[in-house]
Amino acid sequence: MNDLNKKITFHVNDIKVEVSADEADTALVDYLNDDLSLTGTKFCCGIGECKACSVMTSTSKHGVKNKTLACLTPVSFMNEMHVYTVESLSENGKPNDLQAAFLKHFSFQCGYCTSGFLMSTTVLIERLKQNPVSQSNLDKMIDQYVGDNICRCTGYVRYLDAIREIAKPYTLEHIS
Repeated sequence: MNDLNKKITFHVNDIKVEVSADEADTALVDYLNDDLSLTGTKFCCGIGECKACSVMTSTSKHGVKNKTLACLTPVSFMNEMHVYTVESLSENGKPNDLQAAFLKHFSFQCGYCTSGFLMSTTVLIERLKQNPVSQSNLDKMIDQYVGDNICRCTGYVRYLDAIREIAKPYTLEHIS
């Protein structure tokens, strides 16, 4: 069988997709935006510095979640993976708790980078659910997972306030 006839199969927001092998080098952000019309994942710097293109990935639906930069990741790397975009966060068409916290704290201005912040924070929350940390280490964890996301409009204080609010219940002091 010719390699060009092979399909790259993965899940996007729990929906199975197949991509022909001739699109293997397509950047994931382009595939999500152009082929699936999932435009929440943003192309910004194109070199992985700003993190606006962050999506959440996993080797299985319930596996460990990781942050993946969709501008640097070719579709071929997603074979047999699960990809979650910002569109997966809403619940019955309404903002989830994280999105609501971002709105409550007026965390963004233009909003271009917001999906990257949301997805990076979602990975953080998934990790905290598995391995809670003490509240005194929460800011260190936030910095590890979200600290390299860039916003050109705001200071980061409002983002941090929203993230702390959502992450606090997953600290050791609140779980015990």
